[in-house]
Amino acid sequence: MNTTSQHISHRYDEELEAVRNSVLAMGGQVERQIDTAMAALLERDSELAEEVERMDHEVNAHEVAIDEQCSRILARRQPAASDLRLIIAIIKTITDLERIGDEAERVAKQAVAMSELGELTEADLMDLEHLGQRVKKMVHTGLDAFARVDAEEALRMARKDKKVDREYEGLMRKSITYMMEDPRNIRRELAVLWCARALERIGDHAKNMAEYIVFLVHGKDVRHMGLKGMEREVHGGAAGQPRPAPKPPVDE
Repeated sequence: MNTTSQHISHRYDEELEAVRNSVLAMGGQVERQIDTAMAALLERDSELAEEVERMDHEVNAHEVAIDEQCSRILARRQPAASDLRLIIAIIKTITDLERIGDEAERVAKQAVAMSELGELTEADLMDLEHLGQRVKKMVHTGLDAFARVDAEEALRMARKDKKVDREYEGLMRKSITYMMEDPRNIRRELAVLWCARALERIGDHAKNMAEYIVFLVHGKDVRHMGLKGMEREVHGGAAGQPRPAPKPPVDE
């Protein structure tokens, strides 16, 4: 589906393309924020943690600017059909991107806290690094699916949230075991758990982005339907049978 098909006004096409590009620019900044937060955690670098906080201000500014772009398009162009779905999906997507940035900032703050509590175990570091890599890839895939308006790719990304949840639960069990074995580990492992929780929430927000892409492509709100509901919508009901490609949007 081409959500920026030719309109009577060429300027309208340019406005839609500009706001799409703004979302991708914001997404790129959020990805860098996650990378920097993970580096701050793994390297116990307080300066990198401060950099994440500065980057969060930029992400917030992106959200405000894109909101204003969308408001102008709604007021001036009164979009309909696929164009309206695009604007709605963008408004929802940037909210989740901003929240991903907030979670990255929480990771950075925990990095500072953990550096003050002493050395992390090698197992903790490896678990957090792997979880961070997984959710960062989810965000990247979600942005790529948004750029290509690809519901299938969005669905594949959403499926990965289950693995994130399982990793988080496994890490939580390990941390609880460490705390039970030696009460001196409690403060450190609580910090690990707060960090892991922030990463798990990044995965949740990335999954939300996938749901908005399905809405954009198929016009169906799949929130609260679960993964199977999303699969039914993308595949048209029958397993392995893709939904027919949507008809080109008609300007109204």
